[in-house]
Amino acid sequence: MAEETIDIRQLTADDYRDLKESMMSAYADMPGSYWREGTIQRLIQLFPDGQIAVTVNGKVVGCALSIIVDYEKFGDDHTYEQITGYYTFSTHNPKGDTLYGIEVFVHPDYRGKRLARRLYDARKALCENLNLEGIVAGGRIPNYEKYADRLNPRQYLEKVQDKEIYDPTLTFQFSNDFIVKKILRNYLPNDTSSKGFATLLQWFNIYYEKDRDTIRYNKSTVRIGLVQWQMRTYGNMDGLLQQVEFFVDAVSDYEADFVVFPEFFNAPLMIEFNQLDPAAAIRGLAKYTEPLREKFSEFAVSYNVNIITGSMPIVIDDLLYNISYLCRRDGTWESFRKIHPTPSEVYSWGMKGGNEVKVFDTDCGKIGILICYDVEFPELGRILAGQGMQILFVPFLTDTQNGYNRVRFCAQARAIENECYVAIAGCVGNLPRVNNMDLQYAQSAVLTPSDFAFPVTGVKADATPNTEMIVVADVDLVLLKELHAFGSVQNLKDIRKDLYEVITRKK
Repeated sequence: MAEETIDIRQLTADDYRDLKESMMSAYADMPGSYWREGTIQRLIQLFPDGQIAVTVNGKVVGCALSIIVDYEKFGDDHTYEQITGYYTFSTHNPKGDTLYGIEVFVHPDYRGKRLARRLYDARKALCENLNLEGIVAGGRIPNYEKYADRLNPRQYLEKVQDKEIYDPTLTFQFSNDFIVKKILRNYLPNDTSSKGFATLLQWFNIYYEKDRDTIRYNKSTVRIGLVQWQMRTYGNMDGLLQQVEFFVDAVSDYEADFVVFPEFFNAPLMIEFNQLDPAAAIRGLAKYTEPLREKFSEFAVSYNVNIITGSMPIVIDDLLYNISYLCRRDGTWESFRKIHPTPSEVYSWGMKGGNEVKVFDTDCGKIGILICYDVEFPELGRILAGQGMQILFVPFLTDTQNGYNRVRFCAQARAIENECYVAIAGCVGNLPRVNNMDLQYAQSAVLTPSDFAFPVTGVKADATPNTEMIVVADVDLVLLKELHAFGSVQNLKDIRKDLYEVITRKK
């Protein structure tokens, strides 16, 4: 048996004879439904890249024909004649935003070789290369005539989707990640097999990016630097700031986009208040928070790195909170207050919880911040994921390995269930002269989802336990987009929103 050679290439005018024969065979139930030679030549002249042929041993046995349209001008209620400019293709707009599929077929004698899938893959690649929002097409439902007497089009669609009914066109579209936007009436009036109905199908290009400033832009590969901070005594705040600047400088030398400090990294300054009761001592420490935030903002600009400032105590309206700052390298900053103070923070210090869970926009995508104990509450991560979070930063402070493992294991779970990266940074060492801050245990890490594109362990990089050091790791945000769309499992997509949801209450 002779080997078959299969090729995907651009359609040419010389292919018309094979094209006509294949199309007439493919649409045997619609006599006379084939493209005329002049029409094919016009398409090739207008948009050669969009006309894709599949050949077997050099013979064209199928094709995918497309144009680019400004989809807003047509909306979802168009007909085939309208979208094609009544077959003139005057609607083709090279500056449009959507690749519109006007034809896909394969000769019946060559079906079963997955040729249509190759055509669709080539069309998707074209859409991605042209940076278009996605593909839209009207799809026939040729088996509908067998069920039209007992099922309306919506019921038919649902049964095909549930695999109770097989439809050669619609079943294939579902398997190629298309969704049905709506059902169209009189899309192809002569399509008796579909009873004149069609599905309006859409495929989203997950790599699409709107026009952006060529100087300031969101990066796809983001470099994260974690500071595993050694607790030690400092004579004053200047001594602490020297150590802070040393680490910012060190991470900046690696051209990192973020540097992350741990929770309560500034606790050594509590020595000044050690003669006070714990609640008064932590409020004494809070007087350093605003000056530290100002210095972090200066460092972020001068060292060109976004800084997650760990966390510090702050008094607002006479209430004590645990606060973290995002100091951007453009000079702006925002804050996040720890939602769940630990029992010891409440009993010893009278700490209150914050009331806002939100993502922060940065020049490296959308990020979230949760402080230590917060990451042990999965609802918070889910809320942030719903807001588009790509990287979750978790400054923490734990005194024992048990406490650390609670944070580490929960952070790993947040990365998997929310399909995001999680970076955790903690303190190590001890502070023998500071009440409630005696011992620290940490192993800082950058954690990933668990799928083929990521490390098998789900760990991008981690520190040596209980050793002062920095960890620098690159994370690829494009891999997250691919995971959302094509992952082995898709946690975010498969949430049963019909059964449960996570909501926040206004306070």
